[in-house]
Amino acid sequence: MADILREAPLGQVIRWATKNRLLPYPEELPGFELPATYNAMLNATSHVPHPVRTNSKEKVRPAQPLRESSNSGDSSDSSETEAPTPGAASDLEKAQTHEAEEPNPYEKDIEALSLRRTKSRAETVPWTGERLEVEGELAIERTQTKPIIPIKTSDGNILVDWYTTDDPANPQNWTNNKRLAVTMIICLYTFVVYMGSAIYTSSELGVIQKFGISVEDASLPLSLYVLAYGVGPLLFAPLSEIPIIGRSPVYAASMAIFVIISIPTPLVDNFAGLLVLRFLQGFFGSPCLAIGAATMQDMYSLLYLPFALVAWVASAYCGPALGPLLSGFAVTAKGYRWSLWEILWAAGPTFLLMFMLLPETSTPNILLRRAQRLRKLTGDHRLMAQSEIDQKNMKPSKILIDAIIKPMEITIKDPAILFVNVYTAIIYGIYYSFFEVFPLVYPVYYGFSLGMVGVVFTCILVACLIGIAIYCAYLNWILIPDILKNGLRAQESRLVPALFACFGPTIGLFLFAWTARESIHWIVPTIGITIYGASVFVVMQCIFVYVPLSYPAYAASLFAGNDFLRSALACGSIMFARPLFINLGVAKGVSLLGGLSVIGIIGMFLLWIYGAKLRSRSKFAI
Repeated sequence: MADILREAPLGQVIRWATKNRLLPYPEELPGFELPATYNAMLNATSHVPHPVRTNSKEKVRPAQPLRESSNSGDSSDSSETEAPTPGAASDLEKAQTHEAEEPNPYEKDIEALSLRRTKSRAETVPWTGERLEVEGELAIERTQTKPIIPIKTSDGNILVDWYTTDDPANPQNWTNNKRLAVTMIICLYTFVVYMGSAIYTSSELGVIQKFGISVEDASLPLSLYVLAYGVGPLLFAPLSEIPIIGRSPVYAASMAIFVIISIPTPLVDNFAGLLVLRFLQGFFGSPCLAIGAATMQDMYSLLYLPFALVAWVASAYCGPALGPLLSGFAVTAKGYRWSLWEILWAAGPTFLLMFMLLPETSTPNILLRRAQRLRKLTGDHRLMAQSEIDQKNMKPSKILIDAIIKPMEITIKDPAILFVNVYTAIIYGIYYSFFEVFPLVYPVYYGFSLGMVGVVFTCILVACLIGIAIYCAYLNWILIPDILKNGLRAQESRLVPALFACFGPTIGLFLFAWTARESIHWIVPTIGITIYGASVFVVMQCIFVYVPLSYPAYAASLFAGNDFLRSALACGSIMFARPLFINLGVAKGVSLLGGLSVIGIIGMFLLWIYGAKLRSRSKFAI
């Protein structure tokens, strides 16, 4: 519990206020001893400017050969300072810089370094088969305590890494309960932000009466919120990848602003002010969309990461659907402002939970701060984190290109990404059109109240649970056993569930379109929406795994671009859906959307058949 609090924003504030006297890290405790592998490397060079201080008594550990320093039996304290033997120093330096001309006795240790050290993002992107192989090698070692040997760079710096294979500071080594707690906080955060979009729909009639605006104008606070949380990832995603910043400060700062903005939103007395505040709400709530998946990736191995992503995506998927249910009855009794107050009541406790208990999960950030503490402890400035070296090469222009220009370039030049972005934008836009078509169906044909229309939206929750059951069963009994037995197959193998599920959106939409009438029971069109929701969930999961596996070097940029395109079309669909359904009728209007979803059936099979050929011709894919 103390570790979680220390890494959370509240713990960092306490440390700053007390000058690190409270909630200290192990390196700041009086009895801390620098690992033997670091001592040996620091002492084995002739240009060490200072003795290496390992604790408050400034004892210096004797330098030892690399193999001996890896054994737990050689980690005992020594109260005397010994100079390193010339042979040990020479061999160690040659081993670490890979400059030995003859085979050296540390060859096996050097081979292990490529697996054990924390590689830069440029060397090992997080979605490749290489990462899966590395995790397989480390899976057994993480259950043991083995020293991890630091790397010496060609310019003499020593890369700070995890101390041991089971280092508790490594998010991959956290206990299941700790990872579960962090996952639940991120999922709650995601749910609250997404719920904040559609919870407003129950207030549209009250907004019309209050400000004397048209029905189309009353939809703007919803559409601008959705557009804003598509724009936000373009800023927050690259910001969270800067090692000195990390993920936790981005979460905390943006959610704090989200809560502050949620206070005047229900109090504003002019429509223009409501529009501005709703846009800002969506913008500052978007980090959950921008980096939620990255947080899961920090904690879970690639093999089991899809299970964590299922929970996170389900939170985002169900948030908009449950929003009208949470506000429908209350708005009828208390007025249109009530739904906006509910956002504050949900966001406030969530922010406090994040502020107190959401730790940093970014490995580059954690190791960078560890390197800073070790430099302060030893006075040796050669101790650096890999992320500090990477950070020096980060230029604002490159970050801007990767965040905004690169996704558009790939979308235009790569047919596979063009299809993925267009298709996901269409099905996401159709999803948000439900908020306009339901009020034209259930109250009109079946006499449902505003609150009961919100209850109908729970069919999306049922659909989500069905989709989760189907996809998790596929992961547990088909995909993971196959990977463990045969290794990673071609990326197109991840699309197999989508080949069946891609028919669902079209079937569900046509079923809803032609059964939404007084003569047919309301459960039948609701079943159509449930089929749509469950199949879309499976399709989206397959696509969101296929893209980063095929384009790992640009995964973050592509997700940010995809988020923007999806949200932009969803914003537009909220505005054009009602006129579409009123002018064409519900049956013909929904059928038009069903016809658009056929693009997914054709495109999914073409991607499955020709995906490998497209990747071989693409300069962006691997």
